[in-house]
Amino acid sequence: MTSRHVPSPSRRTVVRAAAATAAAVPVLAASATTAAPASAFASSEAAPAPAFLHGVASGDPLPDGVLLWTRVTPEPGAEPGSGRGADTPVRWEIAEDREFTAIAASGTTHASAASDHTVKADVRGLRPATSYYFRFTASGEGGGTTEVRSPVGRTRTAPATGANVAGVRFGVVSCANWEAGWFSAYRHLAARADLDAVLHLGDYLYEYAAGGYPTQGAALREHRPSHEILNLADYRLRHGTYKTDTDLQALHAAHPVIAIWDDHEFANDAWSDGAQNHTPGAEGVWERRVAAAKQAYFEWMPVRASTEGTVYRRLRFGKLADLHLLDLRSFRSEQASIGSGSVDDPERTVTGRAQLDWLKAGLAGSDAVWKLVGTSVMISPVAFGALPAHLLKPLAGLLGLPKEGLAVNVDQWDGYTDDRRELIAHLRERGISDTVFLTGDIHMAWANEVPVRAATYPLSPPAATEFVVTSVTSDNLDDILKVAPQTVSLVAAAAVRAASRHVKWVDMDSHGYGVLDVTAERSQMDYYVLSDKTAKDSTSSWARSYRTRRGTQRVERADRPVR
Repeated sequence: MTSRHVPSPSRRTVVRAAAATAAAVPVLAASATTAAPASAFASSEAAPAPAFLHGVASGDPLPDGVLLWTRVTPEPGAEPGSGRGADTPVRWEIAEDREFTAIAASGTTHASAASDHTVKADVRGLRPATSYYFRFTASGEGGGTTEVRSPVGRTRTAPATGANVAGVRFGVVSCANWEAGWFSAYRHLAARADLDAVLHLGDYLYEYAAGGYPTQGAALREHRPSHEILNLADYRLRHGTYKTDTDLQALHAAHPVIAIWDDHEFANDAWSDGAQNHTPGAEGVWERRVAAAKQAYFEWMPVRASTEGTVYRRLRFGKLADLHLLDLRSFRSEQASIGSGSVDDPERTVTGRAQLDWLKAGLAGSDAVWKLVGTSVMISPVAFGALPAHLLKPLAGLLGLPKEGLAVNVDQWDGYTDDRRELIAHLRERGISDTVFLTGDIHMAWANEVPVRAATYPLSPPAATEFVVTSVTSDNLDDILKVAPQTVSLVAAAAVRAASRHVKWVDMDSHGYGVLDVTAERSQMDYYVLSDKTAKDSTSSWARSYRTRRGTQRVERADRPVR
C-alpha cells in the first residue's frame, strides 16, 4: 500500500470430501496450541531447545511437489536476527495421512545461522492434486539424543499440468500491519478446508518503526524491532515477529501460500534505486537494504526465488488456470512527479523490460482457460469525480494522489501508462481473453473492468478484469476519518465510480479477505469482511461477490458466494 497520507517517519462449489474437513480441525488445533505469542522472544531464555516458535509453512505448489518451511530456535534466546545458535540437524517428513503411517517423502538438512536457522525443503515426487501432511524434527545439542517435533502442517499439490480441472479456489489477502489490528482474516481462511492455496499479494509485513504507521489510536501491539528496519538482522526479526502470530501460523499450517512482495517488505514506495521511506546516507546504501530485505524474505517465506532471484514466476493449475506472479518493485523506475507529464514517458517502467516480455510471452503462450495475474498494485486507472474537501484529502492519501485531486496514482500502473498500454494492446492484438488481475495494495476492495481506453468507456471495449482485495488490518478510509464504515465513504465511492465507469464496485472501509473461485465458466471473487480488526475474536461475514464470465472481459455482481 502506498501511504503518502502517512506523516513520513523520516519520511472456491468444489467442497473437499468430508474427510478433508475433519482432518483440518486437528491441524489447526495443533497449530494453535504450539503457536508462540509475540512475547516468546522476550521469554525465550526459559524456552526448551531446540524449539519451533514460528510454526510451519508450505508454498508454491507444483503438480509433483511443494516447498516446506520452518524455523528452529536452536537455543534459548536465539531470536531471529541474533546470529545465536549452533547448526541444528533437522528431519522433514511428508505423508498423505496425519498419523504419518505412510511417508511419501523425507529428508534431512541443517538449520544454521547463515539462514537465520530457517529451513526449506523443496519436495518433489508427490502425486498431483493431493493433500499432504508434513512436519519437522530437530535434534538438539549438535545432533544429540534430544529431539523436538514441530506442529503438523497440511498442504496440497497442484493438479497435473494437462488435467481438465473442474475448479480451483484461492484465498486472497494483502496488507497486514502488525500494529493496526489482529490477523483474524488469516484465522478465517485457515478454518476453510476447501482452498487449494492462499495468494498473498504483498505487504506481508511493514518496515516502519513502532508507532510509525497510522492506526486507530495507539498501536495494539508494537513492532519488533521498535526502530525502522534497515539491515539484515532487523528484517529477520520483523519477519520472525510476524510469524509468532497464532492466526498467521494457523494459515500457514493449513494451506500452501503463494506470495509476492510489494513495497513494505522493503520500504514505502520502493523502486529500483530507492524508496520514499529511505534516506540515503542517514539510512545507509539502498542496495544493501534491498539485499538484506530480499535475503530475509526468501529465508522466512515459503517462496521459490525465480532464476532472477526475485518473485516473478509462474504456477499452473491444470488446463484451468495459469497464475503469473509479478514483482513490481525491483525493476521499476522512480515514481513520477505529480503533474509532470512523465507518467506517459515510454522510458519509464513498472515491470522492467525483461519481466514485461516474460509476462506477454506467458499470456500469449498459455493454453489455460484463465490467465490469472498476481499484481501488487492496481492496473485499472482511477479518476475522481467531484468530492468534498473533507473526503478528498484522506482518499487522495490512500490512492497516492495529490491533495488537489489530480487523477493519477503514480505508484500504481497509472504512473507507468506506457507499460499498461503495451500490455493491454498485447491482450487485444493477440486475442488473449479471460485475463484476470488479482491485486492488493490500496486497503480497499474493487471490482473493475480493465478498459482499453478509459476516457471513452464503456463505448470502448474492456481488455481484462481486475479484482482488488482490501487489507487484513492496514488503515483505510473509515480508520483515517474515525467514522463508522459505509457512511461518509459512500460519497467518495460514488464519485470514483462516476468518473471511472469501468469501476463496478469499490468498498473503501472494510477489512478482510477474498476467496477466488475459478471454473471453466467463470471466475468469481467473494469478498469477506471482519466485524472488528481490533478484536482478537473478530467474526467474518460475506459482503459481496463479483464474477467475470468466460469470454466476456466484463464484471457482474453475483447474488451469493460460492460457499
